This record gives sequence, C-alpha cells and structure tokens, in this order.
Amino acid sequence: MMRFLYTLVWWLALPLVLLRLWLRGRHEPGYRRHWNERLGLYGRRAANDEPPTVWVHAVSVGETRAAEPLVDALLKQYPKGRIVLTHMTPTGRATGKSLFGKHGARVVQSYLPYDMPALVRRFIRHFEPRVCILMETEVWPNLIAQCGRQKVPVVLANARLSERSLRKAQKLGAVMREAAAGISLVAAQTEDDARRVRQLGVTNVAVTGSIKFDVMVPPAMMATGTRLRQQFGSNRPVLLCASTREGEEELILDAFRSALDLPAGTLLVLVPRHPQRFDAVEAMVRERSLPVQRRSTLETGTIIEPRTRVVLGDSMGEMFAYYAACDVAFIGGSLLPLGGQNLIEAAALGKPVLIGEHTFNFAQVTEDALAAGGAARVTGAADLMAQASSLLADPARRTAMGQDAQAFANQHRGATERTMALLPAVGE
Repeated sequence: MMRFLYTLVWWLALPLVLLRLWLRGRHEPGYRRHWNERLGLYGRRAANDEPPTVWVHAVSVGETRAAEPLVDALLKQYPKGRIVLTHMTPTGRATGKSLFGKHGARVVQSYLPYDMPALVRRFIRHFEPRVCILMETEVWPNLIAQCGRQKVPVVLANARLSERSLRKAQKLGAVMREAAAGISLVAAQTEDDARRVRQLGVTNVAVTGSIKFDVMVPPAMMATGTRLRQQFGSNRPVLLCASTREGEEELILDAFRSALDLPAGTLLVLVPRHPQRFDAVEAMVRERSLPVQRRSTLETGTIIEPRTRVVLGDSMGEMFAYYAACDVAFIGGSLLPLGGQNLIEAAALGKPVLIGEHTFNFAQVTEDALAAGGAARVTGAADLMAQASSLLADPARRTAMGQDAQAFANQHRGATERTMALLPAVGE
C-alpha cells in the first residue's frame, strides 16, 4: 500500500517534474535532450541479440567518476559484455562520455527513467540487464521492486549512508524497508556505513572500502595540469578551492580579499561544483574588484596576466588537472552544512588538503585523512586563508603534508577488486 501511494505521488507530480525539467533546460540545455529516456521510451531494439548487459547507475559527476574503476573492471571481466550506464544529470552524462566514450558500443549511456513501475519495466525489458549496480546512495523503491520481479539482482556499490540520510530514509517507513529488503548486496565504504545500511533492513552487507581510491589519474589530465601550472605561473603560489557550493564562494572571496598573510602574488583558483553557476560566480568576483580570468579563455601557451588574482575554473572534467596545478587544495561543500565532497583525488596527487567542518557525507574518509596528516580542518573562510598562508609560505611543511596525503590514498586502494569478488555472476 505504501509503495502504491509513493507511485501515485509520482504520477500526480509528473507534469510538474517535466515542467521543471524544461525550465532547467533554459540554463542547462542538456536537460531538454534525451527526455524520452526519462519516460522509458527507447524505440525498437536491434534485431540481433544484445550481449550480456550490466546496468550501472551513477547519478551525476561524482558518482560517475567513482564508477570508473568498477566499469573498467567489468569490461575486462566480461570481454563479450556491455555496460548500460545511467545518469540523472547532463553533467553526469557528459562525464560518462568523456571517461568511457573510448569503449564505443560496449558502454551505452541513458538517463534513468523516473521511478514509476511502467517506466522502469520498459527500461529493463529494453536493455535486459543481468545485474543492476547502484552507485553510492541511490535507492529507488520501484526500480528495486521491478528488478525483483524481473529476477535482476540489485547491488548497492561504494555505498555510503550518513546519519542524516539514514533518518530521512527511516521517515519513509515501509517503502524504504521494502526497498532495502530487495537489495541483494551492499558493498559499503566503511563499517559505519555498513551499520547504518543494516538498520534499514539490508541483510547482505560487506565492507569493501571506497572505490574512489582506485581511480587512476589519466596521463592526459596530468599533462593538462602541467600546462595549467605554466599558465598560472610556475613561481606563483596557487590556492585551489575545488567543488565549491552556493553560499561558499562569497565567504571565500571576502576572506581572500581581506587576507593579509598570503604570500605575494597568491592566485586563487575557484572551481564551482555546478556549471550553471559559473557566470554568477564570475559576477561575485568582479563585484569585489578582483581581477579574474576564466579557464575557458586561456589559450594554450599563454600566461595569465600578473594582475589577475582569481582564475574561474569553468571547464568540465578537469578536476585532476586543477589539483595537479595547485600548491594547496581546499575541498568545497564543507564550509556550510552541505556534507562536504571527496578529498581522495587531491590526496592521490600528493596535495595538502584543507577541509571545513561539515563533512558528514564523507565522515570516515575525512577523519582518516586528518589522522594520517594529509589534511587539516578549517573552522571558516578566515581560517582557510590563515592555514593556506602558512602552508604556502612553508614549502617543507607543504611537501611533507602532501606526501602524507598521497600515502593515505595509496594504502586504501583495492575496493574495486573486493567489490568484483562479491558481485553476482553475469555470464557470457
């Protein structure tokens, strides 16, 4: 009965959902493309038999990047198979194309259909997946129920569940309990994540660690990072603020403008998490009379102007390059109670990491990085600038902290192999 009411709400809300999709398309045209996939409409299937299919769902950019080692391992494990990779956002889809386009027809991309039985059923019948792998925190009651009816095992991989998310899930009551019971396997990042998942009612839970530790830095991104560093100025101190969220940029810019201890010529590289906010963030910088250049305007081989104080990172898929080009990395989403973002990529590149107090979405990995000496906590934007100033002025300390960060990242590899060992057999 509860899932029936849940489905009814979906049907009643569908016109508003589609209207919101269209309105979002004014700023992000990708939302107006492939809309048929969100309704489970795919046209005719190819006449020939499709290869064995594994369905991997990665909602947006972060989950798609995290899925890379797992997708690569699946393609290697099943050389005659294919991956159907679903997303919820255009940026996630673009990231998937960037990462996996080289595999051609072996990786098929689609938007996830809205969580209504008929739509999910059409998806399953069209692609005929042998197993469904949901990345991190994606639990959709009707999707799981339809997979159960079609005998498709559901795996929650690289799973994380904060206390806040657990409380929200528990408020859904019977709907979430039924969904949890339909999950065949959960590969959790930490013991705490596993404990919280069990509280939802999942019985088969294993701790495998975070797959994000297994992401390899693409050589092309390292080369791009080297070029960026040359453009920034090889002798110029560079503070990167990565994956910043709404409300944080103002705090960072005000603190940067008023900071007195930053080494002379310090360049702030500001990379908002959501591309639709690039123009708004540039306007914030200009309002504070800080000379700014956008990454997209930097021609190859050119050096940014000496008077430029802020570079706006308005490119997609270059986060590794930004980390490679900086001296100190601050991880956004953590100055305000937004849960934080993944610090593993910065650590893997041997960069000293600064992070705010609000990291409940990445609690264990953050605490482990802090304990390893590769990261430091900041209490606010002013403290961010103070600690960044100290690190930028002390190369020996900066190097030692970066080495600790890299050692921390290296010692936690192996989650992909542990997850693969637990997955149901797909067959050929």
